[in-house]
Amino acid sequence: MAKVTTIIDIGSNSMRMVVFKKTSRFAFHLINETKSKVKISEGCYASNNNLQEIPMQRAFDALKSFLKIAKNLKSRKIICVATSALRDAPNRAVFISKVSKELKLNIKVIDGSKEAYFGGIASLNLIDCTNFTTVDIGGGSTEFAFIENNNIVDTISLKIGTVRIKELFFNNNDLDGARKYIVSELITIEKKLPTIVGLGGTARALSRSIVKRTQYPLDILHGFEYNVEEHKDFFEQVVNASSYKELKYLGISKDRYDTMGVGTFIFKTILEYFEVKKVISSSAGVREGVFINDLLRTSNYKFPENFNLSVRSLLDRFVDDDSMSAYLGNNSKKIFDALAPLHNLDVKYRSILVIASKLQQIGISLNFYKNADHAFWYILNGLNYDFNHPDKVLIATISKFTRRVLPQQKDIERFKELLPDLKTVQWLNFMMTLNISLNSEFSKMKYTYDLDIQNNVLNIKAQDSQYIVTRALDRIKIPTDLSMVLS
Repeated sequence: MAKVTTIIDIGSNSMRMVVFKKTSRFAFHLINETKSKVKISEGCYASNNNLQEIPMQRAFDALKSFLKIAKNLKSRKIICVATSALRDAPNRAVFISKVSKELKLNIKVIDGSKEAYFGGIASLNLIDCTNFTTVDIGGGSTEFAFIENNNIVDTISLKIGTVRIKELFFNNNDLDGARKYIVSELITIEKKLPTIVGLGGTARALSRSIVKRTQYPLDILHGFEYNVEEHKDFFEQVVNASSYKELKYLGISKDRYDTMGVGTFIFKTILEYFEVKKVISSSAGVREGVFINDLLRTSNYKFPENFNLSVRSLLDRFVDDDSMSAYLGNNSKKIFDALAPLHNLDVKYRSILVIASKLQQIGISLNFYKNADHAFWYILNGLNYDFNHPDKVLIATISKFTRRVLPQQKDIERFKELLPDLKTVQWLNFMMTLNISLNSEFSKMKYTYDLDIQNNVLNIKAQDSQYIVTRALDRIKIPTDLSMVLS
């Protein structure tokens, strides 16, 4: 697969482009994201779904600019897909032919089921959840992918989109008609949807507003979760907003004003009809799904077992010695297991410690001084995929206080609603610091650990003496009455 790949998604309302750069066989990161609100479907639903000349020209001009960006970013592969507006348009060949002839770009029109599949494959690979349904509200249609035990079991596309519902019902102020029409489509789905992953602009805009309104401590949408019941009144306010000023007050961004009311109406109707309890926000959707589908086409469309894209991408880009990272990860397991009778932590924190130990060095790539602070921000903003917010914040936090005094309550106050109790954070930080201190001479020494629980002594045995390591152990702050002996 090409090292730099561009994905273009021609939607009914917006055209979007993402550019990904591979760092190793399965790892990659985003290097560009561009959006143009070309509204290619404008006026088509009142014209027997036929695309209109002016919107088609806007879309053509945007594509031309997108291709310039892709070329300048040295993209070797470009995949362009089109969804509802083009697949429903009797005259789509006019636009597709012009783009092919003049821009040398092939547009692949995908059906609704395939569109839902791409959203589903992105979510099952990039969201930390195993059972959920994706809901992707577009301009002309809404797609659903049903994921059970990390497998896509079904997909469906319904003709309920923001532009379609707006032109057919909202422009005539017929909200009752819109609701009846949406329900008549939803009734074909005979499933319960307790948890949904919200894809697309409407779901992201609502999540972004909820983050601001609730003063949520982490300004990251991907993986953000909220309880539907707690925000029903807010959805109603957005639907009933009668001016852009009201939408601004509610925290809706300017580029969403024209479709936010109808989009929220559709989303709210779906949540109510299926009695949805929880929404998980996703910044990944069809575009990421198209890319992952191509990337993993020889791997059953899933990342390998125990592989995490975000961890691998950070290591590829910011850690020079991969063997050192692996050593720190393996040694942290031994420390966690040896001290288990003392810390009594849930086994889930073992993997948290391993990931934090592997990533702790990444701050050095920016500057050796204050590298733990740098690592904190790298991790907090770099663990984009397949992590929930509490785990992401915890990994970043225990990386921040290495070789310092144990963190106190004031140090974790900002993220207290996402972090476990202070004692847990202190134990993880201590084990992280111990792990790094034992490698002060960069020798990747093999240690064995023997905990004398009766006398509260951790006996650490090494192959030879290490003066610097011994001095480093003397400075470590311990969250309990524990002595350490290196021999």
